[in-house]
Amino acid sequence: MVQPNRDGAHKRVLIVDDELSVREILAQGLGAMGYETFAAGSASEAFDILKDEAVHIVLSDIEMPGEDGIELLSRIKRHDGDLDVIMVTGVVDARTAIHAIRNGATDYVAKPFNLEEVQIVIDRTLEKRRLVEENRAYQEHLEELVDQRTREVQKAYESTLQALVTALDFRDNETQGHSYRVVEYAMLVAERMGVQEPELTWIRRGAILHDTGKIGVPDAILKKPGRLDTGEWVEMKKHPEMGFRMLQHIPFLEPALNIVLCHHERYDGSGYPRKLKADDIPLGARIFAVVDTFDAMTSDRPYRAALTIEDACKEIVRCTGTQFDPGVSQAFLSIEAHRWQAIRDRVHREMAELEEQVKKAMR
Repeated sequence: MVQPNRDGAHKRVLIVDDELSVREILAQGLGAMGYETFAAGSASEAFDILKDEAVHIVLSDIEMPGEDGIELLSRIKRHDGDLDVIMVTGVVDARTAIHAIRNGATDYVAKPFNLEEVQIVIDRTLEKRRLVEENRAYQEHLEELVDQRTREVQKAYESTLQALVTALDFRDNETQGHSYRVVEYAMLVAERMGVQEPELTWIRRGAILHDTGKIGVPDAILKKPGRLDTGEWVEMKKHPEMGFRMLQHIPFLEPALNIVLCHHERYDGSGYPRKLKADDIPLGARIFAVVDTFDAMTSDRPYRAALTIEDACKEIVRCTGTQFDPGVSQAFLSIEAHRWQAIRDRVHREMAELEEQVKKAMR
């Protein structure tokens, strides 16, 4: 809909009345006051004009032969809910005018009227419309600003999390790039299972942060080149709870912390730290358990060579129902091997580039 200018220019009024003399008086008088006018002798003629012309206000008689003003009002509101309609009624028919207002009319003028009164009502309506449109524009602008600020904050959150993950990956050289890979793996499986926002974001953040608790694991254990002994495993197995305690007071991370705490739980209840079983384990953690193990199996370790993707998938099948949720395993196994390899290759390149940037910065 064309909006009136604040200075009053281009104010377009459609006059609807079955009496020619009324139409002529209103058109001549409003024209002299600076309004551009259109005139119609019936509701159908008025609606035809509205379809072809941009009008700011409709000034319509209520009592007209055939389709009356109330019926025209309903048609107008269906056509353009923001178009202001002022009804014209006889003094004895004020109740009808009030009924019209309840059905969408902006105001009404009672007959007999004078042109000054009509101008006051029209100007009041235009001013009200101007304020409404200004408020609407302000609200839309405010929403844009809020959305922009929210995106900026979210980006800052993600950057902070990525920095933390990078620090962890560089500390644990044996698993460098692991956190980046499992994030992408987890998202791929979650999407295949039909998980949608905001749960996808929670899973991504939980996957990013899953090993945060390893900050509290001594280097002698974390960087040990061989297998851990029983005592060392006791210490290592504390990292899910340590990570959870470290992050639990950060509100925007709260929905993601189930993965941090539960990513070493097993489907049969033999995992840690709480020995949860089956669906008691949060879905994000069940998804992560599969991709975390897959990444470990397909990565070299000092004490063993990496498995091929095909052999790792066979292990996923073998451990389904004990270590892994059957539904998650099915979704994982339905994804083509080349997609896993593409993620591994891309993360490897990105980590190599990042390491080179760090070396250059330290020279």
